[in-house]
Amino acid sequence: MDFTELLDLASEKVGGAVLVANDDFFAPKENLLRASEPIFIEDKYTDRGKWMDGWESRRRRTPGFDWCIIRLGLPGIVRGVVVDTSYFRGNYPEQCSLEGVSFKTLPTEAELIDEAVEWISLLAVAALNGDSRNPFPIESNERITHLRFKIFPDGGVARLRVYGEVVPDWERLKRIGPIDLAAAENGALVLSCSDMFFGHRHNLIMPGRAANMSDGWETKRRRGPGHDWAIIKLARAGHIHAIEVDTSHFKGNFPESCSLETTNVSAGAHEEMTDPSVQWTTVLPRTKLHAHTRHYFDQELADTGVVSHLRFNIFPDGGVSRLRVYGTLAE
Repeated sequence: MDFTELLDLASEKVGGAVLVANDDFFAPKENLLRASEPIFIEDKYTDRGKWMDGWESRRRRTPGFDWCIIRLGLPGIVRGVVVDTSYFRGNYPEQCSLEGVSFKTLPTEAELIDEAVEWISLLAVAALNGDSRNPFPIESNERITHLRFKIFPDGGVARLRVYGEVVPDWERLKRIGPIDLAAAENGALVLSCSDMFFGHRHNLIMPGRAANMSDGWETKRRRGPGHDWAIIKLARAGHIHAIEVDTSHFKGNFPESCSLETTNVSAGAHEEMTDPSVQWTTVLPRTKLHAHTRHYFDQELADTGVVSHLRFNIFPDGGVSRLRVYGTLAE
């Protein structure tokens, strides 16, 4: 799987934040993790210079480099990053590097910038192109909670996307009891779907309520036979007790009905889970849905035992804001 198909662990949508930067004179550090794509406004200026949609430091007149420290919204294993320098043409950094560290608790700013912190190199100093999306695969299996992003010597970066696999604190989750087995924050992933023309499949399992219609999973209008679907790898194999299908914001374009199927396969088997040999069992039969509604199902569910993956079917097409799958972890 291309690393950009994984979740963005640093996005503001999942709680990522730029905590501190040595300099953000021209454009604030917070822009770096915006979920939106960067834009350019030709005639927009501030009292400090040209307005830019990114993080931009002043021109360096001494040796060194600029840096910022990022708290991942979803701690995990970083598989790749995209350093997006869109619209930075004469003011992009020549190079960048990336380091990571794992804290067990939330560190203070003083603790983050302490020279005693043992940062792990994730990306050695690498050349950047201006006004470009610069992709870099990462070879590391370390669980990371914070990143230190360096730019050499100075300049502007529009966005930093940090793709990877979520690794939650399983001991804490076990103490909590029943959890959302399909939540991105717990390590679930939407592996594939039939279509996501209007809204990305990952939105289905994002934290919190959807902000608007664009914040859900939505397919194009189906003009032929069949139905749309999404396949989800659960955070861990477990037993399903209840399901929530949230069609909030979808009023003229919600699915007429939905169903849910389950299977239990070993890790790594059928990576995309679209192989015809996968045996699916119905946990929720085809059920009517309503516009702009949070639907809860518990007594309607069949007991399918231990489950590792789900196939969520919508008939015939449309949009769903969130899917929640509450259950307990298998022993």
